[in-house]
Amino acid sequence: MTFTHDTFISPFTWRYGSEAMRQIWSEQNKRRLMRQVWVALAIAQHQAGLVTAEQLADLQAHAEQVDIERALEIEKETRHDVMAEIRTYAEQCEVGGGIIHWGATSADITDNVDVLRLREAAVLLQNQLKQLLTHLADRIEETAALPTMAHTHIQPAEPTTLGYRFAVYAQDLLEDYQNLQSLISNLRGKGLKGAVGTQAGYDELLAESKIDALEMEAVAMNVLELPYFPIATQTYTRQQDLRVQNVLAGIAASLHKFALDFRVLQSPPFGEWAEPFGKKQVGSSAMPFKRNPINTENICSLARYVAGLPAVAWDNASQAILERSLDDSANRRLFQAEGFLATDELLRRATRIVAEMVIDEQAIARNMATYGPFAATERVLMALVAAGASRQEGHEWIREASLQAWAALREGQANPLIELLVADERIGQYLEAADVVTLMRAEGYVGTAVSRAHTFAQTVRDALQ
Repeated sequence: MTFTHDTFISPFTWRYGSEAMRQIWSEQNKRRLMRQVWVALAIAQHQAGLVTAEQLADLQAHAEQVDIERALEIEKETRHDVMAEIRTYAEQCEVGGGIIHWGATSADITDNVDVLRLREAAVLLQNQLKQLLTHLADRIEETAALPTMAHTHIQPAEPTTLGYRFAVYAQDLLEDYQNLQSLISNLRGKGLKGAVGTQAGYDELLAESKIDALEMEAVAMNVLELPYFPIATQTYTRQQDLRVQNVLAGIAASLHKFALDFRVLQSPPFGEWAEPFGKKQVGSSAMPFKRNPINTENICSLARYVAGLPAVAWDNASQAILERSLDDSANRRLFQAEGFLATDELLRRATRIVAEMVIDEQAIARNMATYGPFAATERVLMALVAAGASRQEGHEWIREASLQAWAALREGQANPLIELLVADERIGQYLEAADVVTLMRAEGYVGTAVSRAHTFAQTVRDALQ
């Protein structure tokens, strides 16, 4: 079947996500992995003496010859996708076709295939997240000592450094990276447990054989190199799907914060950051002058989508009635692939942005000059008290001057706060004018931010080794 733009296709088919991630979740790859599971089962049954070497070799010889068109023809008749794939595979295997799926239930195949794909997709994300963190570590080190205004409540607060701000994003994403590592290490397949998880069919099948059902399962899953749950019903626990989607949602949350902050800092009133912008890139169809933050807006948009997927996985986990119901099947075909494809796109865009973003140091310095003096007044207040002034009286002197300074800023004037404090005779009784000027240098009021930014950049690099 060929898809064109003449019919509906998902944006994930062509617009969002990498080719590598699309391949993992492709129908071709799914059916190829299904055959790998059937071969692994046949290997185990061969060791049990149930399957001949010739039958096994026949299955192995045709394992890569996926024929989706033929399988879909059969599915029109059977109304069962797994059975259609079994028959397609069996048609190709004259010697071994009759033993495909011997003793198995559909979820013995599909659930293990799902986890093989989940693991491969998670490893791909892990590699992308590693690239992003490496670029962030570079940015942290480059800008660790560059002072910039910090904001709380979207209002100027005190100075920080740009490297320290990057370290905030990197810290969240490093946690995401470690959560992803843990997820990969703990992903488990269903194993081979039959219709309700008791292995009853396998147990009877192997009653007179060389190995029992537990040993057969171990052999097959070892061939697949896939750990598996000791307990399962017809499916593996859907709590695992919820854990997967929560990890993806965590990555999305971290990237949404970064992208939202970026959009704020790219807006002209700040003007400190800018996305990479191509020579022929168009910002707006109506307004030629626009340089809209299209990539960070895209990140925020897709991140919101990923954030909603754990709710679906939660419903599946909490409403898996008794040993199995099929009301999770259709939505799992959607959210498992789309969750990874969306997160894949988020990481790809964020990596390019961090690597190629433009930092306007003049704008940063301008904003520091405008708002930094307000933050530096805390230093003046502490110095006043240390020199013998009343903390409450000093607070009022600085408040009065600050209100005058804000009024001047609203009229488009430069911030006069330093001059107002130097000219205040009350303050002059305790502090020399030169001391006030020195204390009001806000760029030096960044505490331990520089050293901790450098330290955390190294923490990131160590964690990625």
